[in-house]
Amino acid sequence: MTIAIHVADLTRRFGDLVAVDRINFEIVQGEIFGLLGPNGAGKTTTLAMLSTMLEPTSGAAQIMGIDIKKDQDGVRKAIGIVFQDQSLDEELTAWENMDFHGRLYRIPRETREQRIDELLNLVELFDRRNDIVKTFSGGMRRRLEIARGLLHHPAVLFLDEPTLGLDPQTRNHLWKYIEDLAKEKNITIILTTHYMEEADRLCDRIAIIDHGKIIALDTPARLKESIGGDVVTIQSPDTSKISTALSVPWIKRLETHDGEVILTLENAEQHLSMIVTRLNEEKVSITSISVHKPTLEDVFLSFTGKTIRDEDISRKDAMRMHFRMMRH
Repeated sequence: MTIAIHVADLTRRFGDLVAVDRINFEIVQGEIFGLLGPNGAGKTTTLAMLSTMLEPTSGAAQIMGIDIKKDQDGVRKAIGIVFQDQSLDEELTAWENMDFHGRLYRIPRETREQRIDELLNLVELFDRRNDIVKTFSGGMRRRLEIARGLLHHPAVLFLDEPTLGLDPQTRNHLWKYIEDLAKEKNITIILTTHYMEEADRLCDRIAIIDHGKIIALDTPARLKESIGGDVVTIQSPDTSKISTALSVPWIKRLETHDGEVILTLENAEQHLSMIVTRLNEEKVSITSISVHKPTLEDVFLSFTGKTIRDEDISRKDAMRMHFRMMRH
């Protein structure tokens, strides 16, 4: 088993702000590894350090055995990166964007042209290779960026919010490409995402990061199992009364959030009638009540106290904020 990424006590400070706080993890070759967290949690800063765009304050990391501090050129040759913000030249064609990238990496012409054709076929853009990028849809641009990131045969691919803003059909299409890259090409992928379904489907393991620290790291299945039992969500204008009404031992956890009370318990269906009876006895108004198995959204809420829906800040604004900070 080859370790593709090794991170040890990696830390980054911006003045008094600790953006990334002594994080540790390893990623094996061919694995899809997800970073989940609220805006400002440290996801983008972590990717920036691993891709050598930002020097760590302390700690260490290696990409395919190459030290990110001692051999930045070596790291850059080993990785590809697809940013959250588009970085294509809209006035060039798809083929010209690929060719320019290949020249930057000094890929010989014959090899470069062969790889461009192969990759444009891979992402189903070969027939549009001579079209100007500004005529492309959002999904086509993301596919082209992924193809460009693979042009120099990277062993590791960084994807920062790869399907942000895309429609569900295009998102599913891109998921298939990402899965195939890991399985068929043995490329190691580390991605950030705020789509729980995306993380659940794609990631072999997920690290939840908050306030610069990794607070949970495991497979999606084990993370969901860590919640335990079933999840009951109660919508009510009287949330403050529910915790008192439902102070019973068979409810493992009770959390109030945004007009909802979220309960965790075993065999929820068997207890549902008792829950409703107790709330009626306390004259608690119930808008709706639902039961489901734990999801990654529940895991995220459990560990961070937030839901992804709380993240109302524009992600583009958040990215620009990170890069403004990096300049200082």
